[in-house]
Amino acid sequence: MKNIATIILNRNLPEPTNALVEHIMQYDGEITDIYVVEAGSDEDKISKYCTWYVDTPDVKKNGLRYSRGMNYALSELWKTNKFEKYEAFFLITNDAELENKSTLKPLMEILKEHSRVGILSPCSNNWGEKILLANDSIKYFWFIHNNAYFLRREFIEDIYNSDEPGFMNFLFDGSNFRGYLTEVELIAKAYANNWAAAITAQVIVEENESYLINHSDIIKTETYNENLKLYVEEGLKWIKKKYGFNNRWVMQQYVKMFYESFFEYNPELKKYKIK
Repeated sequence: MKNIATIILNRNLPEPTNALVEHIMQYDGEITDIYVVEAGSDEDKISKYCTWYVDTPDVKKNGLRYSRGMNYALSELWKTNKFEKYEAFFLITNDAELENKSTLKPLMEILKEHSRVGILSPCSNNWGEKILLANDSIKYFWFIHNNAYFLRREFIEDIYNSDEPGFMNFLFDGSNFRGYLTEVELIAKAYANNWAAAITAQVIVEENESYLINHSDIIKTETYNENLKLYVEEGLKWIKKKYGFNNRWVMQQYVKMFYESFFEYNPELKKYKIK
């Protein structure tokens, strides 16, 4: 039974995208449908597994980035009445590198064991969070990098925008184009609605940044350093306009407030809290 939807975002890098699709087919193909969003790719650089090719002038020029790309796919599934058939959604970019074993089966088992987890993330060997996990296979966190999110459908249904579903606002705020603190905003919404966000060390996913560092010209984006600069500058303007916050630390304290409240309402889950 294919009760998981895997969504992969690509822009002009068909080889790693195709390899990622085939990897998931090999290890988890019996439990997941795989959808590929082409974010304004050149016609000769489209994945052979393309599901949706978004080729409006703006997207051809600027791409979609993570937030708009995932919004696009999720809203398309919702509009075509496919959304409700899935219990969970695995959102990844094409620079994700998975282990040579099942990724989705253990993530799904964890969701079944932890009924209040709405956001689940695999860990990375390079994250400090792996040290915090120590001998624990899972902990609930108030910050998680968003290179691979496994989201429970019921959590999405609690917070999504079904009035005007589209690439700008279905789940993520598309006005935050480069996604600075996108993950913090999503996690705040989770804890504010009595859902937890967790990291598990049972599954490892790495992000291969070499694609952006070495192939920014092919992807048709800014260089790594220029993108990082704009990511912060534009993101700070976004949180100032939307929340009135002057820096990322205030935003992080905002989500931590909801994090602390979650355990007041769910004291039986305190063993998963970061101390």
